[in-house]
Amino acid sequence: MDMIRYLATWVLLLIVLSLGGCGEKESSITSLKMLEGGKTFAVPTGTAADQFVKKKFPDAVIEYYNSVMDCALAVKDGKADAAVYDLPVLKNIAAKNEGLLVLPELLFDDQYGFAVRLQDTLLKKAMDAVLDELKSNGTYDEMSKRWFPGKGNPGPMPELKFDEANGVLKFGTAAISEPMSYYDGQKNVVGFDVEFASYIAKKLGRRLEVVDMEFGAMIPALIAGKVDMIGAGLSITEERAKSVLFSRSYYKSGLAAMVEDGSKEDSEESGTKMKSIGDIKTKRIGVLLGSIHDSYATRTFPKATILQYQNLSDMLFGLNSEKVDVAFMDHTGLKDVFSKNPDLGVLAENVFAVDIAAGLNQENDSLREQFNAFLKEIKSNGIYKDMTNRWMDKGLSEMPEIKGKTANGQLKVGIVSDLGLPTTIMKDGRLVGFDIEMGERFAASIGKEYVPIDLQFAAMLASVSTNKIDLITSSLMITEERKKQIDFSDPYYNSGVSIIAKKENIDRPFALTGDPAAGKKTIFKSISESFYNNIILEKRYLHILDGLKVTLLISLLAALFGTFIGGLVCYMRMSKKRILSETAKIYISLLRGTPVLVLLMIIYYVVFASVNINPLIVAVIAFGLNFGAYVSEMFRTSIESIDRGQREAAIAGGFTKIQTSAYIIIPQAMRHILPVYKGEFISLLKMTSIVGYIAVQDLTKASDIIRSRTFDAFFPLIMVAILYLLIAWLFTYILGLIEISVDPKSKRRKQRREGGQ
Repeated sequence: MDMIRYLATWVLLLIVLSLGGCGEKESSITSLKMLEGGKTFAVPTGTAADQFVKKKFPDAVIEYYNSVMDCALAVKDGKADAAVYDLPVLKNIAAKNEGLLVLPELLFDDQYGFAVRLQDTLLKKAMDAVLDELKSNGTYDEMSKRWFPGKGNPGPMPELKFDEANGVLKFGTAAISEPMSYYDGQKNVVGFDVEFASYIAKKLGRRLEVVDMEFGAMIPALIAGKVDMIGAGLSITEERAKSVLFSRSYYKSGLAAMVEDGSKEDSEESGTKMKSIGDIKTKRIGVLLGSIHDSYATRTFPKATILQYQNLSDMLFGLNSEKVDVAFMDHTGLKDVFSKNPDLGVLAENVFAVDIAAGLNQENDSLREQFNAFLKEIKSNGIYKDMTNRWMDKGLSEMPEIKGKTANGQLKVGIVSDLGLPTTIMKDGRLVGFDIEMGERFAASIGKEYVPIDLQFAAMLASVSTNKIDLITSSLMITEERKKQIDFSDPYYNSGVSIIAKKENIDRPFALTGDPAAGKKTIFKSISESFYNNIILEKRYLHILDGLKVTLLISLLAALFGTFIGGLVCYMRMSKKRILSETAKIYISLLRGTPVLVLLMIIYYVVFASVNINPLIVAVIAFGLNFGAYVSEMFRTSIESIDRGQREAAIAGGFTKIQTSAYIIIPQAMRHILPVYKGEFISLLKMTSIVGYIAVQDLTKASDIIRSRTFDAFFPLIMVAILYLLIAWLFTYILGLIEISVDPKSKRRKQRREGGQ
């Protein structure tokens, strides 16, 4: 019997251990098959994604979010197993947001189209004709390369001039769907869809006006005539085609799923810290495509995985997100890189050094001779020494004013704008750096206008070889292989090449001075970085300021309008004429029983459907009408709380009804009204956060725009919450002062407190 108990105990223990082991960690999702079994899917409200998910996974649990960015954050925070949306948008998010992965399999193929009203057949034909034209002349391919680069940031938006002879073409879009439609650093709505819409407007001889709105509000806005056409990665579906008229498909996409990327955790478990250059033999090495780093790494580390990037920002992102283990960089630019990427450090310093020179076409001997003569001159007169002192030694970032004649035409100079200081960087909308100054000074010396041409590094040699540009000044290192394709000037700098990696992956990371690098970021530093990324970078504070102005304007105007309406309705409600009192009762019941969002949509899309009205005015009307319904009842109950004997006594004393109300009733009623009015006003202030549904950019909408660019779920929302809190406190304080001024008892209490002091 004891033996049986002993064996039973061991069997039970093994079962418990096996169950425990199975539950330690759920396998990361790597295929659509693994999303079966009642998984939770995050989808944006107003899209057709939920329908496709249910077709593919009938037992799926659907959760709705306001935007695709919110869906991505839900996956990242573990609130959903997958986010489902259009493939290009999800790829763009995953490329910029560490810890997310887009599954390679598609749920369904998808087609994007622009939509117009059912009766606008001429506009539909114009859209189709423009699409055919763009595809035939090569513009469509250029757009695709610009907005879907595969790696890095999309864009920029080309400048187009419009002929306004035929008026305005209003294009409705949801500008939080990068790269289809989104806000850039200059607060302009750009993207593939916006560029396509621009060509349509140009074809029609009209000026394009972009109207940003919630995705779910686009079709109602189109039907109501608020916009002429809509598009934001809009899928063509049979259900939508019953309400709107679609163009031909201009982009073949698909519905994809984005999940948490479990590969990082796996690599952390298996990885070891690097001590020297010898430890990178089998690592993933990031290099700029076509650079000397590329050829050196390929030749020196044949067993390593070489990952080639088009630009520095993409390579640094790959390093920060641990898509690569190490990266090669010019040593001169490390100071600027580390200032913006404090988690990076030097693994090996100055592995090799190479001369840097200007690159020219092999048939342009005269220009090469001019550059060499210019270089000799600035080295002899002290200008070169001053340049290296400012840019290389002191790390300054101010460009001197360079004047010169431009009578001899233009000098097109190839540069890479994001190499970083001290070579090239964009500062306050202007290119600055050692290479930029070198190019500008040379152009001035030969009497030409300096025209920088921003290129991918890999395109430099081909551009100068085919005379697309005249010169390259972009930290171009001299190699024997490159000499076969282009000519070089005399060297103007000698640069070392270092290997960098994340500090946490280096056994003993060193800063540039040779001292051990600092440890982990402090809380204060993390907050300061979030502040910079969400507020300062790309002047994102302008979104907040504009949104704050709109929120305050709507709140104040709606309160004034609502107070006037409330007084009028109160008068009708207390009238002895039945028609007036019953009308007031119906108004109060309807407005208090209708959600403010529904009221806002009805007024904008139904009442003012055929009127070209500013949506901000609609917001004031909607919130004012709602506010007035509550204010009218405040007025009525406060007035009725005053003893009727006071009214009768005043009339008996010779007061008119108006005088009685003005001097007797209203002053007493105000003491009862203001405390409740204060609370209703604060509620009104907070309710304005929904105006984004009618394309008004308020404070909340501003935070959505910022989050769509930074993918920071915490900071923008907390910041906006604090701003709402401060505004509410300020208005509560002001209304409190008014309350004291109309309440004799409060006045006396305040006077006694001040007298006691």
